[in-house]
Amino acid sequence: MPELPEVESFRRFLAQGRDESPSILGKTIQGGDLLWERTLAAPSPEEFLERVRGQSVEELGRRGKHLLIHLSRDTLVLHFRMSGEVIVEAQTEPLGKHYRLLLNFSDGDRLAFNNPRKFGRVWLTPDPDALLADLGPEPLDEDFSPQAFYAILQNHHRQMKYLLLDQKTIAGLGNIYTDEILHLSKIHPRTKSDALSFEQAKLLWENIRHVLRTGIKNQGTSIDWMYRGGNYQDLLKVYKHTGEPCPRCGTPIERITVAQRGTHYCPTCQPL
Repeated sequence: MPELPEVESFRRFLAQGRDESPSILGKTIQGGDLLWERTLAAPSPEEFLERVRGQSVEELGRRGKHLLIHLSRDTLVLHFRMSGEVIVEAQTEPLGKHYRLLLNFSDGDRLAFNNPRKFGRVWLTPDPDALLADLGPEPLDEDFSPQAFYAILQNHHRQMKYLLLDQKTIAGLGNIYTDEILHLSKIHPRTKSDALSFEQAKLLWENIRHVLRTGIKNQGTSIDWMYRGGNYQDLLKVYKHTGEPCPRCGTPIERITVAQRGTHYCPTCQPL
């Protein structure tokens, strides 16, 4: 958390505004405050605060689980990891307990990077493509075809859950959506990727895109306090449903460990 749908929801929220929070497009950064130094991966705190000052927000993007805030000269790259989020509010608001980085705009608003578990990181870079060059293809891109996906599966001999979680193979998927996608596709999480037929791969490809788009439509999944504002948790079929009946066949959902992650699946619908 957050995964692709949550990060895309953040991108749309910053671009379009939401409730009492305005869009940040066109705003000029007057200054910043680094409240926890290790939040910043690069450059140095002194260089960051100097370079970011005076730049304007021109565009909002996303690459996998990374939020991209394109400024007039650089790009701010945010990786939320376990518990990060962005908040837009007036500078007169009290500082949150877990705020790690502030960008103060010239109009009196600010962007706060809230990060309770401190795992999230921020980069300021002139070349975000180079920074994120190791990421795999975007699963919602037009050129991510069933044929291209099948070729990826055939080129690896790895458990499906492990492969789908690998950001160098496909960008944006995490534990929640991977469990849901594999259940919808009737594929056991430990199935080897090169064992799938093209027809199975095509169905999996379709379900990846369907689940992610549904997640985005519902503004992501709200789990405990790690992400707020989404509704997709109401649609989850297997994730965190251990012992409950599978909505397809009624078999109790089981939990195993795959790729060092808690994994939920139906032993009847998803045989190995």
